[in-house]
Order: sequence, then C-alpha cells, then structure tokens
Amino acid sequence: MSATAAHERNIRALVATSVASFASGFSARHVGEVDNPDGAINMKVHNVFIAALGPDLQYYTALVRSLDSSLGNMLEDLAIGIARLSYVVDRQVAGVLSPAQTGEIARLLHAYKERTRSPSASHYAGLPQLLSADAVPARHDSDYYLFDEDAHSHHLIELKIGGDLDNKKARSEKEALLEQYAILASRLSAGNSTPPSISIHFATAYNRYGEGRPWLQGRVRQFFADEELLIGRDFWNFVAKAEDGYDIVIDEYRRNSQRIVAALDEIRHAYLNT
Repeated sequence: MSATAAHERNIRALVATSVASFASGFSARHVGEVDNPDGAINMKVHNVFIAALGPDLQYYTALVRSLDSSLGNMLEDLAIGIARLSYVVDRQVAGVLSPAQTGEIARLLHAYKERTRSPSASHYAGLPQLLSADAVPARHDSDYYLFDEDAHSHHLIELKIGGDLDNKKARSEKEALLEQYAILASRLSAGNSTPPSISIHFATAYNRYGEGRPWLQGRVRQFFADEELLIGRDFWNFVAKAEDGYDIVIDEYRRNSQRIVAALDEIRHAYLNT
C-alpha cells in the first residue's frame, strides 16, 4: 500500500531535517578541526603513498572516508525515525537463553558454513521449544526491533549500510539475530498458546550492485535466506511500511542534497583555500 499523504509528509519532513542537521554538523565539525592535528581529516592524510599524488587527492580521499562513515550513521538514524512512524521501536531484546538453544544455533551455523544446509527461516522455528530450566538471563542490543501493532508481528533487523561482509562477520551477524530470536520467542511464547510471529532480517540501505539489479553478496547469502533479506528499496519500503517508501526517501534526499554539497564546499575552502 502506498503512503498516505500525511505519512508521506512526515517521511519527507524527517528526511529534510536529517539532511539539514547532518550537513550543518558535518561542516561545523571539520571546519572546526582544520588546525587540529588530531582532527578527523588531518589524522587521515598521513598515508605517504597517497600524499605523493598531491595535496588535492590527499585531502579528497580523507574527506570521502569521513563522509562515507558519517553519512552511514545519519542513514541509520533516519531509518529509525521513519520506522517510529509505523512501528513500536526498541533497540534491544531481553529474557533468557538456554544451552540447548545456543547449541542448536551453533549447529545451524556450522551447517551453513559447511554448506550442508541452505539457510531457511523454518530452521529456527523450534528454538522456543528448546528453552530449559538451566536457561540464564540474556540481553542483546539490536539495530532495530520493530513491533507492528496492526499485524501483531515482531521484526529483528541487522542493518549494514552497504552489506559488504566477510564470512566471519556474516556468521556472527546471523548468530546474534538467532540469539535475539530465541530470547524474544521464548519470552513471547510463555503462557501463550499462539506462537508469536517473529522475523529476522539482514538489511542494507542501498543495493551495492545498483538498484533493481540482483544482489549477489554470496558471503551473506551463505547464512541468510532470500526471505530474510531487505536490500535497498525493500528496506526503506519496509521501515516506511509503504510500497513507495524508498521513492519518497530518495526523492526528498535529492531535493535536499545541495545542503551537503554546500557543506563540502565549505570544508574544501577551509582545507584547500579554494
């Protein structure tokens, strides 16, 4: 379902405010650090192999690294703000976790690593039934724990802006999500005859292969099933709870992107005097 007019206005307002705040803060931070040898850019310009290529390239490579990291943080916060318009949002799950559950999780992950099983959401549906008397208190921080009050469904999301993970990290991200699932499912199942609806997701803010093209990150797909992926457009549509959420976010971002361009101009002038 497309966003209502009111919902679209709220999303656009969040995007515009986030971009304006980011541009202002990014410029103020870097301009304020121009004479600080420990500043974010000044600390990144000591690569002698880049420096040998000239001061302009030396500066731009340092700035791009800082921009990429800071912009990623802004997008994560923006997504949370948009999600709050449609979901109850939390950043952690707490409850108990038993050795039998962690053992089953380890077995699943080993099978995925060895490629003796392909990942599937059905594999961990039985984790709540493995809760035992020797369970211990457990708490996990979560990128996004969203509760959809209308559908009465729970969603645990791990967001990586570009989704570029090696095998070790892909395994650890799936392990963390499965533990969150076990903790949450065990808590919600207690005294409830109806199994709770819980989904786990690996998400990216954009498709690193290009929007609309197949997402082929095999190191992630080794541990995550297709139904667990929220890539680019699918992620923003999901957090906006609207099939045109991505289009709204991108359109409003582009409308306000000149603010970031102006901030970059200010920083360039401060460091290169151009």
